[in-house]
Amino acid sequence: MALDTDFFRKVMGHFATGVTIATTRGQAGVVGLTVNSFTSVSLNPLLVLICVDLHSQALPFFRESGVFAVNILTQEQEALSNCFATSSEERYTHFCHATYDTAATGSPILDGAMAFVDARITAEYPGGDHAIFLGEVQAMGYGEERLFMPGVNGAEEPEIRRTTYHAGQNGHGDGTQVSPLLYYRGQYYHLSNRYHHEHPELAPASSQHE
Repeated sequence: MALDTDFFRKVMGHFATGVTIATTRGQAGVVGLTVNSFTSVSLNPLLVLICVDLHSQALPFFRESGVFAVNILTQEQEALSNCFATSSEERYTHFCHATYDTAATGSPILDGAMAFVDARITAEYPGGDHAIFLGEVQAMGYGEERLFMPGVNGAEEPEIRRTTYHAGQNGHGDGTQVSPLLYYRGQYYHLSNRYHHEHPELAPASSQHE
């Protein structure tokens, strides 16, 4: 029996994810693509991975540059997600008209993204019809803070620097907090504010009473 790829997509669609745009810079310019196959891998060293379709026009850029940035999108960046997920002149010629700066590797850090991870590719693995890129974190940030790893941009040890980067804000600079863009069963979703519960392993230690 042949594998039913449509059914596989439906099954995997039940796993809700965030939405990211992976970017890099090659000799021909900057490229980006919408990615939800992104995850952290290791804390020591700090490693993340992304998966890129073997037929993607962006794939040679990642292989050439040896670096990538992962931009975690807010719910206000749905249009950017759509643009970087399609084959269009807007994407390949105009970078979806996205504004950006850079951190450590030269990969674009998109203005207004909730957070980012900037990484150097340390390995590529075969993943069926995708290439799996493992990246060692060189810089990362959210809000107005960026942390650079030792040896990156003159940092002798992990160093936090404040910038005017508007991550996690609404893009207008007024500090209004926004929620991440979510993807579930083939559709975008926004995070509800009606329910919030701290993870027991991440919550602050409760005070002890005699």
